[in-house]
Amino acid sequence: MALRLTSPSTRNTVHFLLRTSIPTAQPHVISAGRDLVRCQRLFRIRTMATAPTSSGRKYEWLVVIPDYPGVQQKRVEIRPQHFENMKPFVESGQWKMGGAILTEVPPDDEPSSLKFAGSTLITIAENKEEILDVLRNDVYAKHGVWDLDKVQMWPLKCAFRNP
Repeated sequence: MALRLTSPSTRNTVHFLLRTSIPTAQPHVISAGRDLVRCQRLFRIRTMATAPTSSGRKYEWLVVIPDYPGVQQKRVEIRPQHFENMKPFVESGQWKMGGAILTEVPPDDEPSSLKFAGSTLITIAENKEEILDVLRNDVYAKHGVWDLDKVQMWPLKCAFRNP
């Protein structure tokens, strides 16, 4: 079976030829993202981003999400909605720490004075796909602030924490 995966943001296409017993007359076309995750689970496709974690164990992850260029005003406008929507993740303990990445030290803490470059997050998750599912549903992703094609994630072993 042939698969053609197309990134919605970059329009890059990757072609896969899978050996499977499932008959098909046409290539399946799926978009990157949730469809790719579903396809990976269905056909047990494994990429570097889908390497399994040990026995479904939850772990801390450091996540860095860059902003698209030129989205400063949009980010500031929807920031209150982003803060409201993240409350369940913070209150449940799934999100341990998060905040904006800035391009320079601001003169004050007013949102209009901040020069945003992206966001960072420490979260608890089983794997990268679980994190991406949450990020894709965030208002920053839905309104084109976060560039999820450039998100970076690493398992994190924290050596210390201060209040």
